[in-house]
Amino acid sequence: MLPSPPLRLYTRVGCCLCEGLEERLRALEPPPPLELLDVDGDPALQARYGLRVPVLARAGGSAAAGAAPAGTPPAPVWVNLPPVPPRLGGERLQAWLAAHGAVAGASAPGGTPTDDGP
Repeated sequence: MLPSPPLRLYTRVGCCLCEGLEERLRALEPPPPLELLDVDGDPALQARYGLRVPVLARAGGSAAAGAAPAGTPPAPVWVNLPPVPPRLGGERLQAWLAAHGAVAGASAPGGTPTDDGP
């Protein structure tokens, strides 16, 4: 089985919806690779997402050639997924992730590309 693509969770400290989604993602078998990014730690992210968290994004390929210095791998392009229903968990969450190309073997393109760096 192929490894799941990395997921990025845009979050903020003290957000119960963010914490709930993180718990549900980490409870999956196997849990997907998950990076947490606190939007309040970066003014650009805070301006982009405001109170609209949690936002889940998947790695959706690589930035255009020439964007990274020679000899370094290109940065991934992050694709924001539609809002995850707050009560979705377990197998239903796994199926939702598959439908949005966010787990191994899934290829659905849905979502909005972002230009956030790593």
